[in-house]
Amino acid sequence: MQPLDADQVKDLAQAILLLETEEEANHFFEDIFTIHELQAVAQRLAVARLLRKRVTYQEITEKTGASTATISRVNRALNYGAGGYQMILNKMMDDPREENT
Repeated sequence: MQPLDADQVKDLAQAILLLETEEEANHFFEDIFTIHELQAVAQRLAVARLLRKRVTYQEITEKTGASTATISRVNRALNYGAGGYQMILNKMMDDPREENT
């Protein structure tokens, strides 16, 4: 695997910021990610949400199908990462559409 290219990551971030609707995002994600990649990323976000709610690893595995290794990786990122999960989860909690999740 090649090293991470900061310019490519910046371009991806800027492309995502240009998306205006959920429909646009879904179309872009379908094109840019393989099904497996999209499922993996979506699963990590679901795991992060459940970890924030203090759900046990066993329950998270049952609800998401995530392995304990994935759950541990997400938990480590939540606690010691760059703060990205915390930031987006806080923003999602502020979204009135998220009341029942």
